Amino acid sequence: MSAEEKPDKKLKKAAKEESDANFLNVKIYSPFKVYFDGPAKSVSAENDTGPFDILPRHHNFMTLLNAGEITVRKEDGEQKYRISRGVMHVRDNKAAIFLDV
Repeated sequence: MSAEEKPDKKLKKAAKEESDANFLNVKIYSPFKVYFDGPAKSVSAENDTGPFDILPRHHNFMTLLNAGEITVRKEDGEQKYRISRGVMHVRDNKAAIFLDV
């Protein structure tokens, strides 16, 4: 690898890290179906203490979800999913939402 290639790799890595800082990976699924799997700007849901939002780089978090809607905000809009119950686990910039468990 030449000395000229190293700065390009560093710039690409820095750009990827900056992009990752603006999104979190979200996966919403049940035992037999994946509803959403991809990057999001935020996720909103409700637990026993009320409505809440998960943003990129959120601290580790786990909660039971109440019946209602999960809103996934993406770069090109938002998607809503009506749920009856679920569990959300957030760790390492990833939000896993297990439904019907």
